[in-house]
Amino acid sequence: MGVIAGVILFGYFLYEVRSVIAYVMIAAATALVGRPLVFFLRERLRFKNTLAVITTMVLMVGILAGVISLFIPLIAKQGHNLSLLDIEALQQNLENLYEQIIDYFGINNAEMSKRFRESKLLANLDFGFIPDFLNSFLGVLGSLSIGLFSVLFIAFFFLKDSKMLVNTVLILVPDDKEDRVLKSASKMRDLLSRYFLGLVMQISILFVIYTIWLLIFGIENAVVIAFLCALLNLIPYIGPVFGGTLMLLLTMTSNLGSDFSTVILPKTIYVLIGFILGQLVDNFFSQPFIFSNSVRSHPLEIFIIIIIGGLLFGVAGMIIAVPGYTVIKVLLQEFFADNKIVKSMTKNL
Repeated sequence: MGVIAGVILFGYFLYEVRSVIAYVMIAAATALVGRPLVFFLRERLRFKNTLAVITTMVLMVGILAGVISLFIPLIAKQGHNLSLLDIEALQQNLENLYEQIIDYFGINNAEMSKRFRESKLLANLDFGFIPDFLNSFLGVLGSLSIGLFSVLFIAFFFLKDSKMLVNTVLILVPDDKEDRVLKSASKMRDLLSRYFLGLVMQISILFVIYTIWLLIFGIENAVVIAFLCALLNLIPYIGPVFGGTLMLLLTMTSNLGSDFSTVILPKTIYVLIGFILGQLVDNFFSQPFIFSNSVRSHPLEIFIIIIIGGLLFGVAGMIIAVPGYTVIKVLLQEFFADNKIVKSMTKNL
């Protein structure tokens, strides 16, 4: 009974400090991404370890600040639009767009248009949620600021002393297992570092493709839209669906009031072609390269693991499924190397 009570209390403790655990995990991933740069500065440019870590952190914070600055014009513009929001004009624009769509596709719209106008759907919407949403957004922004500072602080010490986390784990490991744990930790660090760097490269490739394509066709806020859609690609399988839908919707809404057949429809089709092109590059080049050179797992194996992660833990499970599975494979290979199933799973590691 005492053991059961202890396990329950420990589980409850982990649940209560889940945000701290999340900070540590994100900081560990950040440290793995920055680790190659620290090595380069330290080994090739002869930087002191602390200076190399500080330089890496400054570069990463600078990149993050640059990304955030992309959203400032968009947020400012949308805030201005909200202050000047004309519901009647918006309703008229959407009604015109609706009529052009059904007219273009040859749908008999007499009765449908009448009901749409009579419903006054947009006029009946209560936009009083906007102040509440903004207050909630500011609260979330404050929490994110605290979380960002915590992640950067923890990541700095993980980069400065790469053995800190391993030494903490070794306290809980019997002496006769320490060598195996150290060997596993070294392999996991290398594999996960390559994996996270591969993800950065994957997002960058999609970002460049989307940005160039959207700029060619004059889509407003092309850089921000491209970044959001590329970032959504981190969520396996369902992320590209959301990203493509977002890109098409923003393309259409940025041209409200224009002619549907000559402006809105052609631009939407061209943007869809660009999105499909980016996904083809991602599916046939980026992802196979990442998985084959980092986690060294079969695509079908990865697919099943991601589905299981999604069923157990939702979207977060889908994101952490691959690195988590990689950690498990390394541990199994080290501690159960003679098992037939483990040999089959880890033959490429």
